[in-house]
Amino acid sequence: MHSMTKNFLGFLVLCVSTPLFASVKYFIDINDPAHHTAQVKMIIPAGMESIDVLLPTWRTGNYKLINQANGIRNFKATSKVGKNLNWQRKNKSHWVIENPTEKAITVSYQLYANELAFRSRHIDSTHAYLDATAVFMYVPQLMLSEHQINLEVDDNWRSFSGLKETGKHQFVAKNYHQLSSSPIETGINKLSEFSVDGRDYQIVIWGEGNYSLEKITKDLKALVKQGSTIWSNYPFEKYVFIIHATSGARGATEHLNSTVIQRERNTFAPRKEYLKFLRTASHEFVHTWNVKAYRPESLVPYDYQKENYSQLLWVAEGSTSYLQDHLLLTGKIQKPKEYFKELAERIDRLQQGPGFKMQSVADSSFEKWIAQGGDFATNHSSNIYSHGFMVSWLLDAKILEDSNLKYSYKDVHNALYEKRKEHSTSYDNFFAAPFNQQDILSIAKQLTGNDYQAWWQKNVLTPFSIDFKVLLDKAGLKFKTDKKKEINVWTGFKSKNEKGFLALTSVEKGSPAWQSGLTTKDLLVAIDGMRVTHENFKMMMEKYAPTREIEVSFFRNDQLMKTQLKLGKRPKKPLEIGLVDNPTDAQKKYFKAWLGIDYPKPDKELLQN
Repeated sequence: MHSMTKNFLGFLVLCVSTPLFASVKYFIDINDPAHHTAQVKMIIPAGMESIDVLLPTWRTGNYKLINQANGIRNFKATSKVGKNLNWQRKNKSHWVIENPTEKAITVSYQLYANELAFRSRHIDSTHAYLDATAVFMYVPQLMLSEHQINLEVDDNWRSFSGLKETGKHQFVAKNYHQLSSSPIETGINKLSEFSVDGRDYQIVIWGEGNYSLEKITKDLKALVKQGSTIWSNYPFEKYVFIIHATSGARGATEHLNSTVIQRERNTFAPRKEYLKFLRTASHEFVHTWNVKAYRPESLVPYDYQKENYSQLLWVAEGSTSYLQDHLLLTGKIQKPKEYFKELAERIDRLQQGPGFKMQSVADSSFEKWIAQGGDFATNHSSNIYSHGFMVSWLLDAKILEDSNLKYSYKDVHNALYEKRKEHSTSYDNFFAAPFNQQDILSIAKQLTGNDYQAWWQKNVLTPFSIDFKVLLDKAGLKFKTDKKKEINVWTGFKSKNEKGFLALTSVEKGSPAWQSGLTTKDLLVAIDGMRVTHENFKMMMEKYAPTREIEVSFFRNDQLMKTQLKLGKRPKKPLEIGLVDNPTDAQKKYFKAWLGIDYPKPDKELLQN
């Protein structure tokens, strides 16, 4: 299938020249890509009589336990002379090997990799994406040792990683923690390379789509320059943007000096869709500092076998979401009015999901490992991303005000990054400085002279409240009003077509549908005695006025039921944010201190009431 002899021998020379005790070595032979399988060999150096070998039960960037060992088959352990060794599987992710001679051994296993959407491992005839936590086992006592990787792949494949490259399809990690956050993309791909301020960047795209590699390169080149607007320096010399233009997978994951971004192949245009891609890229780039260079102390180091609980995941994710648009603004990659539209949509979504009133961002951070989605999340749960964004905005506004615009929340993040100097050993071994709640409070107090304990209790440890008009007015912004005040009839539920029925997928707490007793999975069949479907529902609602009471017929558990629903109303148009008519100098200065750009010049679109 492929000729790897030369690369394989070259890697063996590298291994021989390195003391065995210093390195763990992996050889991964992607021998049957069409059927998503590979053969993995792991050479464990001498010195241990009983060897624990484990595969992580979760991958970094995803705070949820997953069954990563379910793709392992044909586990085998052999001595240096090829003798089979006794071993026992203790649990789903833990093997114990008897090694009476204490010499170097080889562990081998077949790997099935067909989990693209998890961004953990995927192999097919065109590429392989390998997140180490789902591919490479580790020995706890050797986690801080050097780890070497050799790939055996088709000759026309190209391999990329944030790791140091030691040869064609060969990489080396300082230790397992670096390896665990340095995925490898190998296969048939498109490549763009550039350098900024002495650092090297690669854009590697797998898959076809409606993207322009030239435009992506131009915008990402502008993006990476913006790290200096927040942090004192960069924690890497090389960074890789891995992009999957594919089908049936979307999302992104941050890593030490790389990211993987997945998008449906034809969603890189038009501009609205392309902005989503840019925001994702910026989000993951911010993570290079916030999470990868500093993170909550309970995650330093990562414990790969169980949940790593923290009340500060809202800082890890929500603050990253908050800062992502700041980089796009200072880099002139998005226009202010595009940011205002995104901000208005965030506010709209918050106001239509009452869960943030039920749970604090601290509690949602701690419970992220068991968090549910869907209707329960909307109505009963806070979200570390969207609600963490809002708490970050509140904290930014307070620091700006308390420091008379001298400091902002960005300065808190730079101070957290600078803590790596206080935790040099931790940073050298685990590539992250730990921080806790008190660190944030102390930094804020050092910047402003004010105590933030009461603020923290009010906004982080209990469900927060937020006055958007006040926050916007500080920066010379306002909600634009619609003079016609067009409204929609509002039921408070969302639905989908299910075999011709109108199936409820979400019911907003406190809404008309909620008050009438409707819930998810109810199948609506009639309104006022007339048949209703997913297709004709909107048209039927147009004949009703708000506050009208209607009779709803529906199936629940196959039983036909009826209820009365009193309709409500909501504005037909979404919220919009624009400029105030006559901004003061104070508002303009606040805007600049907040977003890092000058107050926009007025135009008809931004000023329109």
